[in-house]
Parts: sequence; structure tokens; C-alpha cells
Amino acid sequence: MPSLAEALPADWQDGHFALRVEGPEGPQAIALARGVAFDMTPAFGTVSAWLNAPDPVAAIAAKGKPVQLDLGAARPLAPFDLQALKACGVTYARSMLERVIEERCRGDASQAETIRAEIRGIIGDDLASLVPGSKEAAALKQNLVERGWWSQYLEVGIGPDAEVFTKGQPLSAVGTGAKIGVHPSSAWNNPEPEVVLAVSGQGEIVGAALGNDVNLRDVEGRSALLLGKAKDNNAACAIGPAIRLFDEGFTLEDIRQAEIALRITGTDGFSLEEAGMVGIISRDPTDLVGQMINPHHQYPDGAALFLGTPFSPSKDRDKPGMGFTHHVGDTVRIASRRLGALENTVDRTDACPPWRFGITALMHNLAKRGYLNA
Repeated sequence: MPSLAEALPADWQDGHFALRVEGPEGPQAIALARGVAFDMTPAFGTVSAWLNAPDPVAAIAAKGKPVQLDLGAARPLAPFDLQALKACGVTYARSMLERVIEERCRGDASQAETIRAEIRGIIGDDLASLVPGSKEAAALKQNLVERGWWSQYLEVGIGPDAEVFTKGQPLSAVGTGAKIGVHPSSAWNNPEPEVVLAVSGQGEIVGAALGNDVNLRDVEGRSALLLGKAKDNNAACAIGPAIRLFDEGFTLEDIRQAEIALRITGTDGFSLEEAGMVGIISRDPTDLVGQMINPHHQYPDGAALFLGTPFSPSKDRDKPGMGFTHHVGDTVRIASRRLGALENTVDRTDACPPWRFGITALMHNLAKRGYLNA
């Protein structure tokens, strides 16, 4: 696996980043400010508390402790800690159609290509210009209802309400270089390359990272009520390599203009490369954040919000017409020019290191180090 130095974007010395590394005494909240490293743990204890500061970038110089950090040897962790791990689904036309396909297949991958052609014949796949919740979207919904093709995924894809779900518990995400888990009961699954927004407890978007919302397509295809089983498994959420904080040189507009590239390399010789633009999303990131955190729903420690994937790999792997599914040993690399690269190796969920270090363990660790009252 590439080192943290190789995972960061090429222009990392021009920006501001929040990351977590495994230090000799426990997790450290580290800031990189124009190439200089600062330990934020003594002042804030957690990345969550730091990003909840009125100005996280200004807090680096004001409260950070300069440190020497060997980016070549540092062990990166997921850059979020106490934040809720939330995700949006069906926010792109292509992923929406793939979800409908999963539903119509009832989890049987062998039917996917036939149903893919059928649904494209009915509604097409160029829905990027359709505004969710608009009159045009309502008219399309009525048309589909009359044809017997309405779906719960089309409801959240073009209806007024976005799908926002819990991907995992705080501290359960893994970082770049770690194993990612696929449940062995699944025979049809895939990575979901996404941008992950860093949202403060006040609902302010303060930065972004890359994420892999690992998905079990056959499980969710059997029933959307199995979303938790399809999404929330050991090591099935990867985020990294760091949160790039918004500053004068990096803003939400850079996210809207970003391209996400995916590369999968298997030990069986299989390879796949795809790319997609964040900007073809059907709902603006600010709308998704507003639907997640508002007067009706709060996250005082902040949240990591996956924006949804612009594409789901469908290249045939094992047999013609069966599409893509992971094999143990796959290397998955998700990259974007301003955010760096998130790279992980696939294993069974029960073969990945079990998640042991939760909130109680973190609080005990910070107390032992004298940082609990930070």
C-alpha cells in the first residue's frame, strides 16, 4: 500500500488538511498547514472537536503544537472520529438506475443486463438534468406508475426527499492502507467511490475527503429493508487519506468540479478503471447537508456525509452478463486530484481486523494522556 506521503494530493503543501494517525500513545489529530505538521490533540482531543471550532483553519496556528511527522512511516487512520457516519444514496442518474436494476433482479446478478436494457428503453439513462421534486420529475413519476415501473429508488432519486442513511458508527471507518470488508454471504458486491463532506455540528461544510461506501448489491436487491446488512459491516467503510479543509485555495466549488477515478486490480489478473464527475449529481451538496442536519435533526459532534457514487462498476468479471463483483485480494484505489488517493485491499469481513476501539476506549485513552478536558 502507498504511504501517506504518496496518498496525499500533489499540492498538499499548498493546503490545509485534517488527518488522524496512530501515535505511540494512541490516535493523534494532526493538521497539515502548507506542509507543516501540528498536533491538535492537546488542544482539542478529537478531530470532531477541532472541526467544530468557529474556524478550523485558523485554529491550527492558534492552538496547534508543531511536530515532526514522517509521512512515509505514519500509520493513517480514518480522518473522522466522533462524527456520525452518514451517507446519501441514489444521488446520480446512473447509480439510481443500478439500484432499480438490483431491485428488479431481487439480488440475482444474472438478470442484470437484461433488466438494464429494458429500463433504459423505458426511461433512458440521461436524467442528470431532471431536478428532484420538480414538476417534470412528478410527471415522470406518474408516467412510470402507469407503466408499472415505479420504484422506491426512483422515489428518492427524483422525488423531493433524499435518501440519507447511517453508514456506520463513529470510529468504525478504516483509513487508507487498511483492509476493507465484504461479507462472505454476498456474491454480488462492489465499491462505491464517493466524496465525503466534513460537516460541523452547526451544519457548516468545512472540508472533504474520499470514501468507499462498500455495498452488497444482492443483499439490498433482495429488500431495501436489508440496507443495514448491505452497508454496515466490519471494515466496510473506508475514508481518507485526509480531510482537505476549505480555505482560500480550496472551496465547495472545487468539489463540484472534481473527478473521481476508480481502479480495481485483482490477484486473478482482472482490472477495471472508471471515472465520474461529482458535478453530475442530481442534488447539490448543500441540499443534501440541509436534509441531513436541520432543526428537526442534529449531530452535535458533526458528521461525515457520503454524497453518493457517480458510478457503480458493471464490467463483467466471472461470466458474461454477470457484471462485477469483488474477489478477496482486490486492490481498490479511489483518487481525485485535490483530495489524494484512498487505497485498500478487499478481504472477508470476518478476516479483517475486528473493530475494538470505540468511544469508551477513546475516552479512556484521552483521559490517560491528559487530553480529556481539552
